[in-house]
Amino acid sequence: MKGRLTPRRLLTLGAIAAAVALTSACGGAGGSKQAAPMNPPFQKYSGQYVSFDYPAGWKALRFTRPLELHSFPLVYLSTQTIHSPCSTQGNETTCGWPVKRLQPGGILAVWQLPYAPPCPGCASRSAGTQVQVGGRRATREVKAGGACTAIGADRTIDVVVKNSVEFVACLRGPNLAQNERRVDALLKSTQFPQSGSGTTS
Repeated sequence: MKGRLTPRRLLTLGAIAAAVALTSACGGAGGSKQAAPMNPPFQKYSGQYVSFDYPAGWKALRFTRPLELHSFPLVYLSTQTIHSPCSTQGNETTCGWPVKRLQPGGILAVWQLPYAPPCPGCASRSAGTQVQVGGRRATREVKAGGACTAIGADRTIDVVVKNSVEFVACLRGPNLAQNERRVDALLKSTQFPQSGSGTTS
């Protein structure tokens, strides 16, 4: 006599299958649990004017060409490949951005020194919020777009420290809030050494 699948028997088989699937997904009683994800590793940049920590997956490019610009870049950082911002043809050298366009979710940042510091009594170069960076007074201004729109960014963060060191970060969506927190972590780790040559480790 052949067995028939009654509604009660179907329910029993379904319960067994669900229990097997749950045990498999959890790795079984003797299975090892998956380790929780760790924070991404960091690298340290140490220079004559500034030092800070940044995610190890980012690219760093020290700027070493002494050019008569309105500012002197110290180091560029990005989540994508970066190249020298300057090109020379004959006796003429022109400089721009170290990336042509930010990728979605990308970040480009630069620490730089203006050649001419603000004069005593002059208005601040940045009219943003008063903050502390590396124990020094600074102003922070966040703009939707801003100068970074030239490379496709959606947000520009400009931080001017009292000693005229400036930090600019260009962020492209998505994940703007998450990437701004990464920028904040970099700024929180910033220190201003008095001597030493720029290195990464």
